[in-house]
Amino acid sequence: MAELTAQQTAQLDQALTGRYQRLMNEVQEEMERTGNIQYVELMGRDPGDIGDESMADAVADLNLVIVDRQVHEMRDIEAARRRIKAGDYGVCMDCGADIGFDRLMAYPTAKRCLACQQQRERVYAGEARPSL
Repeated sequence: MAELTAQQTAQLDQALTGRYQRLMNEVQEEMERTGNIQYVELMGRDPGDIGDESMADAVADLNLVIVDRQVHEMRDIEAARRRIKAGDYGVCMDCGADIGFDRLMAYPTAKRCLACQQQRERVYAGEARPSL
């Protein structure tokens, strides 16, 4: 494990756990709230038209994108917690250097030290990313 004290590791683990729980609540609320209520409301109008149906589909898709992003972050948190248990937390996956406590506090799921992350962003900056 990186040069983190037991207190720092506990603090970071607590931050990860708290964020995970907030995300879990957000996903549950989003699923309950959207339960396609917007879709049902838009489609339930008489007479329905193709514009209402398109809008309802767009709203449903946007909600899925939001939930997908939250689930992805939850998976990152689970991976970070596994690294804590394995003793690999706070160690850069590229160069093996320690990831500083301040960086981990700002971004507890960090897998790379700041230098390696900046290098990765420069190298992959032009890579196409899906968008809405």
